[in-house]
Amino acid sequence: MSMLSGKRLLITGVLTRHSIAYSIAEEAIRHGAEVVLTSPARARRLTERCARHLSAPAPEVLDLDVTNEEDFERLRGEIERRWGSLSGVLHAIAYAPPDALGGDFLGTPATSAVDAFRVSAVSYQSLVACLSPLLQPGASIVGLDFDASRAWPAYDWMGVAKASLESVNRYLARDLGPRDIRVNLVAAGPIKTASSGGGFKGFGIVAEGWKEWAPLRWDADDAGPIAGAVCFLFSDWSRAITGEILHVDGGFHAMALPAIEPPDGLG
Repeated sequence: MSMLSGKRLLITGVLTRHSIAYSIAEEAIRHGAEVVLTSPARARRLTERCARHLSAPAPEVLDLDVTNEEDFERLRGEIERRWGSLSGVLHAIAYAPPDALGGDFLGTPATSAVDAFRVSAVSYQSLVACLSPLLQPGASIVGLDFDASRAWPAYDWMGVAKASLESVNRYLARDLGPRDIRVNLVAAGPIKTASSGGGFKGFGIVAEGWKEWAPLRWDADDAGPIAGAVCFLFSDWSRAITGEILHVDGGFHAMALPAIEPPDGLG
């Protein structure tokens, strides 16, 4: 049997075929899981286009805008109608306004910082709270992270939001553990996606440093290692792991490295 045979997974964050979440959905289906996707209504056509490449029939796409409380209630109702219960959830949702990224950390308006925090960190708790009644014993929740233990060039308030995400992960693990539900993060190395290229001006600097210093090297065009690790966390093979941050980054996080210096204007 495939390691995810019989698993029913809800996967957020599929926007293009370059999305990390797309690679995760593809790998999960390959290993026997049933999958549904979510998308904000404004991006639904993009997600549906991706879904058609994943399997036949294509996975269903359900509306979810994490800034709209009503969407959470509708999402739970749709999942309950379709499956009745869930084996796993992927949180792959992050956003920061343009003025919360790019190197002007001190100049970021408080409202933009709050937006980054709400969408990128609070949404993790909101999604899990919404779906909690449907999670089976043995279910697994996985969130996508970017190492928040250091300050990255131009990452600014998204980095602060990721630090919050890591804390939320620990509290969710505490509260859901007694129900035999696991909650973990995968701290991925930099991957070229629509959001990294357009919203994170320091991405190229960080990716080049990663390629040079990760002991296993790193390919920013290949999300496969991340997808494999997430599927492991979805599987019963990880049944005693919770509250963890699993680094899938070629070993970069473990190295004593020279600082990655941003060019003028990026930090």
